[in-house]
Amino acid sequence: MRRLNVLTWHTHGSYLYYLSHAPHDFHVLVKPGRPPGYGGRCGPFPFGPNVHDLPADQARTQTFDCILFQEDHHWERDQYELLTPAQRALPRIYLEHDPPGLPPDDSAADARRPQWPTDVRHPVDDPAVLLVHVTPFNDLMWDSGRTPTRVIEHGVAVPDGVRWRGDVERGLVITNHLARRGRRMGADLFARLRTTLPLDLVGMGATDLGGLGEVDHPQLPAFAAAYRFLFSPVRYSSLSLSVIEAMTIGMPVVALATAEMATVIEHGVSGFAVTDTRQLAAAMRALLGDAGLARSLGEAARLQARERFAIARFSADWDAALRAVTS
Repeated sequence: MRRLNVLTWHTHGSYLYYLSHAPHDFHVLVKPGRPPGYGGRCGPFPFGPNVHDLPADQARTQTFDCILFQEDHHWERDQYELLTPAQRALPRIYLEHDPPGLPPDDSAADARRPQWPTDVRHPVDDPAVLLVHVTPFNDLMWDSGRTPTRVIEHGVAVPDGVRWRGDVERGLVITNHLARRGRRMGADLFARLRTTLPLDLVGMGATDLGGLGEVDHPQLPAFAAAYRFLFSPVRYSSLSLSVIEAMTIGMPVVALATAEMATVIEHGVSGFAVTDTRQLAAAMRALLGDAGLARSLGEAARLQARERFAIARFSADWDAALRAVTS
């Protein structure tokens, strides 16, 4: 079957890398200086030859089969600045990476009172667009209105030969900009638990909280493999790729059983997932004190992740979605 030409943006580098496993050509918009959203093939990701830099000011001269939006400003502003009317009428997919947030409810008597996440309408309201969610939980929570939806769960690929060892008796947290993202991402839980437990933090801006800094994505699985467990302190967000990557190498995970995480970690079988934060420290100490327990939970996590989050399934799901909208 013919390969499709897909126009998109660089929103999450690791997701773009995994997306590029689909058998199509992805043309990623670039602006001078590669500002956020217009970085193209930037970063440490081993993009293949099917990912192409496309200067944003040349987009209207090119031919595409599909437009793949990934952020609100792509949909609300950028497409009108960069694309022709004919291009804007092409088959379109909006890839929503997040669950609904808590914007102000202007209709409420007290404008400071937030909406319930279940009542937030998605900015895309178009029956001709396919809205792709990355988890069933996100699809459940968003009010997608007239827009048809499809769930394509994550798929990951870790370097061959990387397996969890756990010889470093410490826990690892992998989160970008944890300091500025605050309580929603569990910055307070990380700060509290690290006072009595050996926890390291890596990611963009990690040094702001005394962390180790950033580890490039291709080297992250091998770096994480030495740690006894991964800790995900996230209260409310999409399922983290770093959690799936850790599970795929056989690394046990301690997490909050919220959002999609509640369906991913089977408590006491493939890791520890709780909503009572008072149980987090006990779970971590159990893993630190018992390497055999950590290995058993990690192996169960590996088997689950390799079935549910296989890169071949992910690639096939994206191939099917792209062909469905362009057929």
